[in-house]
Amino acid sequence: MRPRLWCVLTAALAVSAISFDVQAEETSDTISHALPLPSAASQLTDLRQRLAESEKQREELTRQMQNADAERESIQLGRLRQENQRLKLQLKEAQSVMPPRVLTEQQQWFVTGAGVAMVALLCGIFASGWRRQRRQWLN
Repeated sequence: MRPRLWCVLTAALAVSAISFDVQAEETSDTISHALPLPSAASQLTDLRQRLAESEKQREELTRQMQNADAERESIQLGRLRQENQRLKLQLKEAQSVMPPRVLTEQQQWFVTGAGVAMVALLCGIFASGWRRQRRQWLN
């Protein structure tokens, strides 16, 4: 092999050996930090108690918020019912003032079409002059 290649190979092996030693030290440090200390146990119980208190406060606030929402909705529902009654009264008053319609819109279009047909028939009769002519078909 070439001398340059040996240098590169040796450097790579040295770097990997150093990184292996560093990783071994980090894992041993991690293991030593993972062991609970006596003060950590008291902190853990304190944190659990605080968590339980926080959960109780959250549930209480949730109940209060739901009650407030229910009250707000009931007030809004009452307002909507009053407005609905007021609008019904206005509708009855408006209907009593207006005269009832004799024909619906569809019936009005039918009558208009019939009137146009009658006018066209009369125009055709008057245009022919009431004369009867014999009409023959050409063969």
